[in-house]
Amino acid sequence: MSKSPKSEIPYRILGRTGEKVSIVGLGGFHIGTQSDEKDSIKIIRTAIDNGINFLDNSWDYNNGTSEIRMGKALRDGYRNKAFLMTKIDAHTAAAATKQLNESLQRLQVDTIDLVQFHEVIRITDPEKIFSRGGSMETLLAAQKAGKIRFIGFTGHKSPDIHLKMLQTAKDNGFVFDTVQMPLNVMDAHFNSFEKKVIPVAMKSNTGVLGMKSMGSGLILKTGTVTAVECLHYAMNLPISVVITGCQTMEILQQAIDVAASFKPLSAEERAAILSKTAGAGSDGKYERYKSETIYDGTDHNPQWLG
Repeated sequence: MSKSPKSEIPYRILGRTGEKVSIVGLGGFHIGTQSDEKDSIKIIRTAIDNGINFLDNSWDYNNGTSEIRMGKALRDGYRNKAFLMTKIDAHTAAAATKQLNESLQRLQVDTIDLVQFHEVIRITDPEKIFSRGGSMETLLAAQKAGKIRFIGFTGHKSPDIHLKMLQTAKDNGFVFDTVQMPLNVMDAHFNSFEKKVIPVAMKSNTGVLGMKSMGSGLILKTGTVTAVECLHYAMNLPISVVITGCQTMEILQQAIDVAASFKPLSAEERAAILSKTAGAGSDGKYERYKSETIYDGTDHNPQWLG
């Protein structure tokens, strides 16, 4: 991993891993949406060249296209400059082994820095993952074999499910290295991950990864805040990385500029942002992933669970 960023992008310690990661991370989903693969590779390498070393991905993004393109981008010395993360969906050890091996092949690496259980969105998910023959067995074996370095989980449905996952881990004598969740200017007003999960994660020094800083674009449609305010608010939280999708060079440049210009918000600035978003954020209407299934990949594709 790169320890000397080439830009003004701030770096933070990723919780108990001790790794230094850029305050903004490159989202993996959008990497697989460009019509020209060369554009995707250019975005990834430009991000790394400008100090973004945290790379997000998932086994299921764009039927594997996102991982394939990222794997190609990490050739020619770029792998050593990146902290590489991907996710698996499986709940069974057998399915998890298959998905992890496919991710390793697509990414063209021997070791993935961080692998996370993707979409922990049902209250029963934690018990299935930690059960005998569950997918945790696969990741622990892979970690022991040197195929992965750290283990985390993600979800976007409910902070209570995140808390159940953290508690289930504790009950099994395990501590997650990372936890990923939606963190944005609306979240604080409705079923809040910021209020419920971050304090618990901090107690175990579990690194916090923020996503959906703009609510998958819905928050900007309210006209209450700007993209810069959304990103700066998320960066101001006690987290390590804000993961953001960059499907064009222009959006990537905005993310780089916003990260480089970040300064901690004053109490007054933070309060002003929350005041502007209180009305729109009160019922979760602009955080549809919390109450609807539109963003639930494993709900639409239950076979991914194994």
